[in-house]
Amino acid sequence: MSKHDGMNYAPKGKPNPVVSQGEFAFAAVALDHGHIYGMTNGLIEAGADLVAVYDTDPKKVEAFRQKFPQARAAASEEEILNDPSIKLVAAAAVPSERCALGLRVMDAGKDYFTDKTPFTTRAQLEAARAKVKETGRKYAVYYSERLHVESAIYAGQLVEQGAIGRVVQVMGWGPHRLNAPSRPQWFFEHEKYGGILCDIGSHQIEQFLYYTGAKDGTVTSSRVANYNNKQYPELEDFGDAMLVGDNGATFYFRVDWLTPDGLSTWGDGRTIILGTEGYIELRKYVDIARDEQGGHVYLVNQEGEHHFSVNGQVGYPYFGQLILDCIHRTENAMTQEHAFKAAELCLRAQEQAVRIE
Repeated sequence: MSKHDGMNYAPKGKPNPVVSQGEFAFAAVALDHGHIYGMTNGLIEAGADLVAVYDTDPKKVEAFRQKFPQARAAASEEEILNDPSIKLVAAAAVPSERCALGLRVMDAGKDYFTDKTPFTTRAQLEAARAKVKETGRKYAVYYSERLHVESAIYAGQLVEQGAIGRVVQVMGWGPHRLNAPSRPQWFFEHEKYGGILCDIGSHQIEQFLYYTGAKDGTVTSSRVANYNNKQYPELEDFGDAMLVGDNGATFYFRVDWLTPDGLSTWGDGRTIILGTEGYIELRKYVDIARDEQGGHVYLVNQEGEHHFSVNGQVGYPYFGQLILDCIHRTENAMTQEHAFKAAELCLRAQEQAVRIE
């Protein structure tokens, strides 16, 4: 894997269509973050038809169509919103603009699939909650560090099977490479990206809720700092937090933009899940100094020590489940309340954070 920054991280899995061609059309808009490529690819692998793309920047549209030539270049956002054949709009707007776009999509009678973090303020979250209730549309969120990582999906299956008993604690590490020259201006503007705990911390909190089964939680401590990037005064390059779930499970996570150039990938993402009868460690993207491929799951329980290399073995079921949820109005991919609760808790962590100088 190249030493890229993760901006255009777009995992490829085995195509596993849940619909036939012509059954489910979607469009991509607001190509501000490269995650739109992973979101689009996941939907296509699950059988969805990409029919259109729009962004205010023609260069972004041109680059996107080089990868996905089947998408026609729409002349405006309205063209997509007014097209009755399009059922879902996928978008990776500037974080502070994601909610407003989602409200427009839902008002147009379509489901919305946004990159994380879905909100940068509590007011946006409440507006989206109200709009979902009003329209019955979906506000789905691409929490990619679980949904688009096979080791994370496999860990969920192990937990569900009872491999480590009741989950009582999760620890998450979400380091990222900064690669500042490749970043757009909004990346360094606090009001636009929302803060490090709100932004990449959202991945971590979603995983905590998922693995522990917690429906809610309390942020007991959170901190942010800019240790090494003073030339970008609004950037936070470090953040951590502690939470307690409503079921008693605990959580600690750390996120940062301090990944050294010597690492073979964009970040050494890891998760440790502790249960009453064992524990699981995920080495998601690399097993440092041993294997540049990720996808490593380590399990220790009453039966012994186990190592699973799951790349290409598990797939990405979320995307097919999301398509079927949109068609049948079900909630199998992820409940709306879960998606919103993860967002709410990362906003709370950001609001409460003590700044370390």
